[in-house]
Amino acid sequence: MRPVVLRLLPDEHAICRLPAGTPGPAWSRGGAFTSVTATPDEVSVICAAAHVPEGVDHDRGWRVAQFEGPIALTEIGVLTSVLVPLAAAGASILAQSTFNTDYLLLKSVQLEVVVDALRAAGHVVNDA
Repeated sequence: MRPVVLRLLPDEHAICRLPAGTPGPAWSRGGAFTSVTATPDEVSVICAAAHVPEGVDHDRGWRVAQFEGPIALTEIGVLTSVLVPLAAAGASILAQSTFNTDYLLLKSVQLEVVVDALRAAGHVVNDA
């Protein structure tokens, strides 16, 4: 497996929970990364923390790391090669995938430990 190159995106992000059936909110748009995921149980929004209005159930303090891509949908083990050393380091992680690449949400307070673990595993981490 080749080393993964990750780029830390700017800004603190938040993970928000909205009631099931809520349309993607306009306040979530903008910033370096936005994701809206709807399930029968909830709508989850990941966006710049500065955009989250008061009263929305959320967890702040996340940084987004973008995998250098595109990564072919047939490529096996890319995400695992990053998640295993992060799990061993005790990192809180939320993975998001798109058609072109993967993203990791990493707790800002753990960022130094995360970057050290990724580099020790042979991966490259760059700031935005």
